Amino acid sequence: MRHDPLTAFTAWTGPLGPMTLAATQRGLSGVWFDGQRHGPDTSAWHRDAAHPVLQAAIQQLDQYFARRRISFDLPLDLHAGTPFQQQVWQALLGIAPGATTSYGSLSAAIGKPAAVRALGAAVGRNPVSIVVPCHRVLGADGSLTGYAGGLERKTALLSLEGAAFLPAPHH
Repeated sequence: MRHDPLTAFTAWTGPLGPMTLAATQRGLSGVWFDGQRHGPDTSAWHRDAAHPVLQAAIQQLDQYFARRRISFDLPLDLHAGTPFQQQVWQALLGIAPGATTSYGSLSAAIGKPAAVRALGAAVGRNPVSIVVPCHRVLGADGSLTGYAGGLERKTALLSLEGAAFLPAPHH
């Protein structure tokens, strides 16, 4: 990921645990659960809890978890990804709240039906958890599959939205 060196960030704790939120001049560039895979290195960023995009993101996340908001209205900056990753992340924005899709369906929707594995990798590197709804992508059979923030959080997000899914298999 090529994050903007002028990125502002802040910490926020929601119902699913502590998170780091980041924004650039263009918009919200990151929402990560603490400890999730592919989390950012914030050492070059500046802490700014008063950043207007970060404040708006926190307000909208609070509303989302309180079931007073089903979608987000925030400027996004997805420039840290490759062109393919950005295409995948834009496609994620088209999955309606409460709906789900499969990796195969999503790869077909972006015109790359053979790129399911690459699409899965791009979904897993989505830097804007919850707001860019990677949690709405399921296995071909409707089952829960990987989530960088952990399957418990994916389950909680889908349940909050009223989405139908098969529980993850227990090993």
